[in-house]
Order: sequence, then structure tokens, then C-alpha cells
Amino acid sequence: MAMEDNGPIPFTYMPPEGPLQVLHADKDILVVVKPCGLLSVTGRGEGREDALATRAPQLFKGARIVHRLDLDTSGVMVLAQTAEAHRHLGLQFERRHTDKTYIARVWGHVAEDEGEVDLPLVVDWPNRPKQMICHETGRRALTNWEVIAREEKTTLMRLKPVTGRSHQLRVHMLSLGHPIIGDPLYAEGEALAASPRLQLHAHDLTIHHPSGGERLTFVAECPF
Repeated sequence: MAMEDNGPIPFTYMPPEGPLQVLHADKDILVVVKPCGLLSVTGRGEGREDALATRAPQLFKGARIVHRLDLDTSGVMVLAQTAEAHRHLGLQFERRHTDKTYIARVWGHVAEDEGEVDLPLVVDWPNRPKQMICHETGRRALTNWEVIAREEKTTLMRLKPVTGRSHQLRVHMLSLGHPIIGDPLYAEGEALAASPRLQLHAHDLTIHHPSGGERLTFVAECPF
């Protein structure tokens, strides 16, 4: 058990046990499902050494992180198996040549069937790791969204981030007045209590394979 020490908002780190779910593996890439509660990379301080970045190489020696998911977000992630694949994949993410779709359950009923949120984000420094909307110093953040289903007290959403800012989907849904349920940072009251976990999942990821450029889509079924 470890407490976050790089900001004023503490959390207890108790990563889930059990083997990683592997969706695909070849000489260039490794595709896995990151579980909710596991860091993508090791955190600062004692007790945060267990992460996807350390678990994956135990299965595939050369595996290295290319992109990240939040601690509380689950879903599909691709890792590189070679230095060349790492460079190739890194450029794809940097140049937005990848496609990503997330599933989220938000509190309340979203009125429209689809839309976009185009609001710039910056770290909320006194309350880090939280992010906030800031039109003066924030970096552009764009999310497209659509409603999958309206439920009794919640709405199931399909989210497609165009940019990849930290906590982008979480803050953008909050800006609509519909926080993602179970969000320990941005949800309050009934929205927080509605789920024991953040109901945000990276459902599918489309990339160009580093060898040959074939367009591939990998899917991690939503657990909630």
C-alpha cells in the first residue's frame, strides 16, 4: 500500500493482482488490457513500482510503454517490442494517426445524442493531479461523443478523443454537467457513490503496424 506524494490529493495504491490479459503479441508489438487500478508507469516514491511498465517485460522481455492510461481507467494498450517499433508507434500517437474509442457511464441524462467538447486543459496545480479548463494557458483538448443508451440515472457514452490530454475525457464530461460515475477526482455525491470504480474504459485502439503499415484494430470488451 502506498500513498501518492507528488500532490496534495492522496490516494492509496493497491494494484490488482492476476496475470495481464494479452490480446496480441508479435516481434514488434504487444497489445494488452490494462486493469483498473494499475499504473501505466511506475510512480514516484516507495510502493509504486508495480505498473504495466514493469509487469509486461516479465512476459515479453523487450516490451516498453508507448502511451498511457490513467490509473483508474481500464482498457486496451499497445506496447513496443523493439526500439524501432517504439519510435514508429510514438510518432503515430504524436501525429494523431491512431484512433481510440472509450466507453463511459456518466451521471444523469445527456440531452443531445451527440456532440463535441472543445475546451483547453491545464493542470490544477494546487490540486494536482487534477486538471482544469483554462482558456488563457490551457492546451487545446477536443473530444467527440455520442450517446449509446440512457439508463435510469445514468447515460452510457461512446467517447472519441481527438487530442490526448491528461484526464481529458473526465474533465470534458464534467464540463457537460455529467461526471463519469465512480470518478474519485471529479465526481461527488451520488455520482461518486454510483460505482466502486471509475467507469471509463479504453474499448478499442487502431494503429498502423510498425512493420508494413497494416491498419489494425484491437478491442478490449467493456467490463461494466
